[in-house]
Amino acid sequence: MSLPIITADQRLAEPRGIKGCIFGKSGIGKTSLLWTLDPARTLFIDLEAGDLAIEGWPGDSIRPRTWAECRDFAVFIGGPNPALRDEQPCSPAHHAAVCQKFGDPAALHRYDTIFVDSITVAGRLCFQWCKGQPEAVSEKTGKPDVRGAYGLHGREMIAWLTHLQHTRGRNVWFVGILDEKFDDFNRRIFQPQIDGSKTGLELPGIVDEVITMAELKADGGDPYRAFVCHTINPWGFPAKDRSGRLGPVEEPHLGRLMDKIRAPGTPAQRRLTFTPPA
Repeated sequence: MSLPIITADQRLAEPRGIKGCIFGKSGIGKTSLLWTLDPARTLFIDLEAGDLAIEGWPGDSIRPRTWAECRDFAVFIGGPNPALRDEQPCSPAHHAAVCQKFGDPAALHRYDTIFVDSITVAGRLCFQWCKGQPEAVSEKTGKPDVRGAYGLHGREMIAWLTHLQHTRGRNVWFVGILDEKFDDFNRRIFQPQIDGSKTGLELPGIVDEVITMAELKADGGDPYRAFVCHTINPWGFPAKDRSGRLGPVEEPHLGRLMDKIRAPGTPAQRRLTFTPPA
């Protein structure tokens, strides 16, 4: 058996799935981004039951109601993780049980984009499940242990997100609410609305793209919606572009955004600049 080295040609020929999250305030139009995607190739994971904004959208959807269903769909979409033990979620044994319940995973091959609305609700379902686990009960007093519940919640959410991140060949987009807060020095900060702090802190390191869908103002004062894509931006919005192909601000069209991410990349010597502007 030879060392399983993936050559540059093999790596470049592999299908590239984009994994990203889009945050924005309620009502900014995050769910409506489904209208910018091909309905025949998109699967809508509707956790919020907030599909009024896309009434008439002709795509397929599924509606998980529990955290167990969220984990089942994740392993059905992403396949098994061979590094996990049989009793762990997303293991080969879990995958086999889910396939026995849902059928052949080949039924999902026609979808190249998974749109999850929203990660905020997924976090709530996860925390509700965690509060009922033995880890969320103190061994000494037998009373609920909030710290234990939050610790389990963080591990569960990160494992779920990481499994979907490793789904090669598919685009996976998570939508979430963005909270505006003020710190101890009365400075405005923005944070994803997700139960617990661990998921919000680690999420930018898991996905490829972090986009804030925001309301900006033109020089004339007229507001408009836009995608903020660069980490360094004048508004302090959470953002990240791992592809290096996006501008600081892009039009709020998810289909064209993915086309731009898939376009030929800028040469590294032009993209990696370290000289401050004059």
